[in-house]
Amino acid sequence: MTRLRIIGPGRAGKSLAMACAVVEGCDVVEILGRGNVVARAAVGVDVLVIATPDEAIGRVAAAVDPVSNTIVAHLSGSLSLDVLAPHLRRASLHPLASLPNAELGSRRLLDRCPMAVSGDSGIRAVAEAFGAEMFEIADSDRAKYHAAACVASNHLSVLCAQVERLAEQIGVPPEAMWKLMEGVFDSVRSVGAVASLTGPAARGDIATVEAHLAAIPPDERALYEVMSRGASRLAGHG
Repeated sequence: MTRLRIIGPGRAGKSLAMACAVVEGCDVVEILGRGNVVARAAVGVDVLVIATPDEAIGRVAAAVDPVSNTIVAHLSGSLSLDVLAPHLRRASLHPLASLPNAELGSRRLLDRCPMAVSGDSGIRAVAEAFGAEMFEIADSDRAKYHAAACVASNHLSVLCAQVERLAEQIGVPPEAMWKLMEGVFDSVRSVGAVASLTGPAARGDIATVEAHLAAIPPDERALYEVMSRGASRLAGHG
């Protein structure tokens, strides 16, 4: 049994705690927040998880007295392990999932969630308890890894918001577009992004792209143009 203490009762910390409550192999003994003294937070546990926002991780880690046999880990996708100094056993566990609230986040963590791990190998016990698909990320690659994750999550949300706005203007239910997007994801999984590309930009049909730009509101055009240029390059049209 891996005993954990969590600092940070936000979405990620609560998602992790709720997930640990229903799996064998992990036991969260406590979640500490802003009003708690954290100096002895590493005492009596196998892993201390700092689940605060990135900008607070270094400050929180420095406020915790080091314990030689306790792993101190963060959940950040972008930060290196150096931010966890002065602790000797440092690790990172980054769930590659959106955790909007504790209930939904915990379900996603338990659904064979991919997790990026680095540092002390003991952190793998936590990921293994969830049945996670683990992969290692070197410190030198963390910024690029996190950029890819942001494209996959935040950038996708931006595109979905544009789909919602355009569909609403013509009375088309967004669910119809989500069905289309699900088909695209299936194609990407099956044959890859390049082979799944369709539409005017993929065909080099500039006239249709220009007709789209003329039809949509001016404040929607910049995003459409950027994505159309990306589709054109992906299709090999320059």
